Amino acid sequence: MKRLTFSFIALLALFATLLSACGQATPAAQPTAAPAAPTAAPAQPTTDGMAITGTVTLWHAYGTGSAEEKAINILIDRARAAYPNATINVLQIPFDQIFNKFNNEVSSGGGPDIFIAPNDSLGSQIRAGVLADLSEYQSRLTDVAPTGVAGMSLNGKLYGIPESFKAVALYYNKSKVANPPTTTDELLALVKGGNTLVLNQNAYHNFGWLQAFGGQLMDASGKCIADQAGGAEWFAYLKALKEVPTVTFSTDGGQADSLFKDGKADMIINGPWVLGDYRAVLGDNLGVAPMPGAVKPAGPLTGVDGFYVSINSQNVAGAVALAMFLTSPESMKVYVDEAGHVPVSTKVEISDPLVQAFAQASATGVPRPQIPELDNYWGPFGDAMTKVLDGGADPKAAVTEACALMNTANGK
Repeated sequence: MKRLTFSFIALLALFATLLSACGQATPAAQPTAAPAAPTAAPAQPTTDGMAITGTVTLWHAYGTGSAEEKAINILIDRARAAYPNATINVLQIPFDQIFNKFNNEVSSGGGPDIFIAPNDSLGSQIRAGVLADLSEYQSRLTDVAPTGVAGMSLNGKLYGIPESFKAVALYYNKSKVANPPTTTDELLALVKGGNTLVLNQNAYHNFGWLQAFGGQLMDASGKCIADQAGGAEWFAYLKALKEVPTVTFSTDGGQADSLFKDGKADMIINGPWVLGDYRAVLGDNLGVAPMPGAVKPAGPLTGVDGFYVSINSQNVAGAVALAMFLTSPESMKVYVDEAGHVPVSTKVEISDPLVQAFAQASATGVPRPQIPELDNYWGPFGDAMTKVLDGGADPKAAVTEACALMNTANGK
């Protein structure tokens, strides 16, 4: 594949500027046993002089059989081969359970040593006192983009070893869509012209269009201001899409994925965590582009995935060493090639145009705020979206009500 040039340093600088503005039942799966024949590594990942020692229990939430699960299994095999005297146990936890399960078990004195997840709940977990302070290891993150470190930090302290950036973008089937839409008007014209689109009906996947229409969720104090600009246009656009017969809004993420992979939808907005799975089905027909913009580029919520260590861990050094191994440039290359992750490592070049599109999406995205006020966004705005799309409510009135409810809940 011809290497595409991309100014990733400039991208990260822009992301850093944005970031500075933002202040299920227990699964039956058992820890995996060490394989009889570990996968040989073409290049040995490093741990910056740290050795993986003792017993380390790792939790992850990658889907069974997914490209992400394949990637971490490859890397765990390599870690076990490189450090045969260490015991590395791995347990898969469903994504919709991992945060609550971790918090509950750690609060009860148990839990794993380490887990990997987006920084969706970083602020609340820090405030709950379940994460170990890893600030003493920050000086070792010399090859990590500053925005990656910032995404794992709060109030000047480091609470995770960063791995990748995550923001949603527009997937499209090249056999059906020759040129991806760059604006919301172009997207609307495509679906009115017969192209099919499936959208996850929630306040996360569609967040990016708030910025596209010139809006902003909160001001510097955490007060909701989406009702002042952009918010009404955001919901009005979603309503306009809903009225087109070729557009499907789904509250079932699995169903939405199936429609796209089965060729029943030409386009879908989703994150890089499904890139490997989509590519396995569509092959060279798979394309990725940033979400279409309007008066501004779309601004999807942009998070950072990373490895967090439990406050209960009796082997913090071993857990951090494992995290360093799993986020080394050599390991990140596996994440990029197998699962389409956007690396935080400045030493990993992006040659894949699909991964590059997600890097572009991250660059214009809104860094996920770690302030507690964000917790009260999901309910009011999720309900408002349902009222507009399923109940025919007026977009402006719905956004105004949602903002008022959010501010009331936050005491603003």
